[in-house]
Amino acid sequence: MQAASYLSLCLILIVVFFLFPCSWFPLTAQQYLGCSLTVPCCRPWNRKTQIPEPTAHSAETVHHPLDPLTIQEINRVRAILSSYGPFSSSFSAIHSLSLDEPDKSVVLGWNKGDPLPPRKAFVIAFSNSQTQLLLVDLDSSKVTSNSAYQGSGYPTLSMDDIQSALQVPLSDPKFNESVAARGVKLSDLACISPSSGWFGPDEEGRKIIKIQCGSCQGTSNFYMRPIEGLTVTVDIDKKKVVRISDTGREIPIPKSANTDYRYAAQDRPPEMEPINPISMEQPKGRSFRVEDGHIVKCANWEFHLKADQRAGLVISQAKVRDSDTGELRSVMYKGFASEMFVPYMDPDEDWYFKSYMDAGEFGLGVTALALVPLNDCPRNAYYMDGIFVASDGKPYIQTQMICVFERYAGDIGWRHSETFLPGLKIREARPKVTLVARIAASVGNYDYIFDWEFQTDGLIRVKVGMTRMLMVKGTPLENMQQAPNNQDDMSGILVSENVIGVVHDHFITFHLDMDIDNTDNSFVNVNLVKVETLPGQSPRKSYLKAKRNVAKTENDAKIKLKLYDPSEFHVINPSKASRLGNPAGYKIVPDGTAASLLDSQDPPQLRSAFTNNQIWVTPYNRTEQWAGGLFVYQSKREDTLAVWSDRNRLIENRDIVLWYTLGFHHIPCQEDFPIMPTVSSSFDLKPVNFFESNPIRRAAPYFEKDLLVCRPTASS
Repeated sequence: MQAASYLSLCLILIVVFFLFPCSWFPLTAQQYLGCSLTVPCCRPWNRKTQIPEPTAHSAETVHHPLDPLTIQEINRVRAILSSYGPFSSSFSAIHSLSLDEPDKSVVLGWNKGDPLPPRKAFVIAFSNSQTQLLLVDLDSSKVTSNSAYQGSGYPTLSMDDIQSALQVPLSDPKFNESVAARGVKLSDLACISPSSGWFGPDEEGRKIIKIQCGSCQGTSNFYMRPIEGLTVTVDIDKKKVVRISDTGREIPIPKSANTDYRYAAQDRPPEMEPINPISMEQPKGRSFRVEDGHIVKCANWEFHLKADQRAGLVISQAKVRDSDTGELRSVMYKGFASEMFVPYMDPDEDWYFKSYMDAGEFGLGVTALALVPLNDCPRNAYYMDGIFVASDGKPYIQTQMICVFERYAGDIGWRHSETFLPGLKIREARPKVTLVARIAASVGNYDYIFDWEFQTDGLIRVKVGMTRMLMVKGTPLENMQQAPNNQDDMSGILVSENVIGVVHDHFITFHLDMDIDNTDNSFVNVNLVKVETLPGQSPRKSYLKAKRNVAKTENDAKIKLKLYDPSEFHVINPSKASRLGNPAGYKIVPDGTAASLLDSQDPPQLRSAFTNNQIWVTPYNRTEQWAGGLFVYQSKREDTLAVWSDRNRLIENRDIVLWYTLGFHHIPCQEDFPIMPTVSSSFDLKPVNFFESNPIRRAAPYFEKDLLVCRPTASS
């Protein structure tokens, strides 16, 4: 009994560690004082420690139609629901409570100083195995709509779901006996809750979750010490064990040596020359400002920024100022990470179900913890909180989960040195300083870093970085020489003794509601076609020609990227032309990416059919925001981007949404153990004939007199 109580406490602490890990770095930033454009040295005693100041949310005011619900508004919604008939006797568990955004036309027609549109809340509640969708009008203090969801799938898991599920195996004698038989003390047990996916009718009619455990004896990194072959299937609502898979008792628990990644746990520094601290200083302060809590303005960019419990970070009404006319022109109405798909490539009983859809199953915002100053974000960063809702309907603050900062890494905006004009010395260069909005979601063993980077040349770069502990599989192997002759039977790579890093993929699908100079846009596939010259026409045998194809329907805009059939993909406004007659537009420019190679009828691929193409274009529909559907957990595929797009609706010269999937194939290696260095990829939204010419050609260079002078002190 005492051991079980201790284990209960341990599991609760592990849940906190799993979703809310603490930082092992100092939570302070420093600011130079006493340094100027003429002071020769910035010394440590000229610095003053500065902790990012907390925002006073208790008296927050709404300034914009897209501002998230305030604490006061969330409390009002909870009060309205508490007195509402179906909630009055038993308050249903709240899985989502967020702003029901006004119609797009209303937002676009609103100007600062106008009365705000009516404030409404969209609520997803769950009780007695039934999902309820409610609309609450804050002006009238009434529930204006309440409907029961009849399709497949469940709401995003709540913290209560995970906590209660982790408690269930403790009362099962078979589970406890198996843990003890493997030589793991109950006090060293640490468990996680992988989602179950959907694999047929046997799993329908009940909300289930898988429980798998590791040993945290001698390390905080229990992911590297899996108890292989022990998987418990739990009915979340009934709080009971459905099934136990116990097949790996002969597989040893990997050792804890060299698994702890925390700085405090390291016994010696790496064998390399030390890197001195580095920081970007701004003697005149930040170049950007945040107005009314959510409007970010920097150089020629302006956009609305907010935290979201599911998407993590949402950019809205992104506009860029034309450097010639001064006009503030619309580029994108709304952009965010819509869904993720992370399938592991192992068909074993304890692995086949691992095909995560993290945004819809767990939420990218709720797992985005406070960023670490000086390490996650530089000294000049501005921090933004998120206000989310717990299962009981009460608000809580996710502090400092977004940072906004200017980045300069020695990159060049543009340059030219002239060599062919004798006597004329031309050396012109401009630094590239960009604005970044960042969030880092810690979804279990994985940390995903999302950067939205705004450049003064009009380009938007969306970058995803990944770092984390591998999800590993225990094995008897300690060396590849012990592997069977047919190593193809292994599901991954031996990354340490008794540890296999399983091959897997990552796909992140973005919702990009592009509004180039207005809502009515078209999608153009600019295909590069090889043309062969006629005999005697030219010394050349062939050349390339750009062939423009305007997509008329959704089927025309389903794109699989091909290296040997290259295209550019433009979103244009056919009604807005440059002085030369070219339509104003933006193009999506993929960086390195990957495509899903799973069978199209494989259950995980059916649910994540939004990864069947790298690019989709759909007509705008406010209900079509989540590529995997509104209810992803145990969903069966009937409400996905692929299903919507199969309607083959008209998209030419209409309000359209661009969807892009960024992908990674990951074959693990030893360098990924015990924690993986960040890998990243990105895509660009780049202006194409949007400006009359290079918008930063008149930008000023930096001069020595403009910058802070800081030199290291002379060595004694």
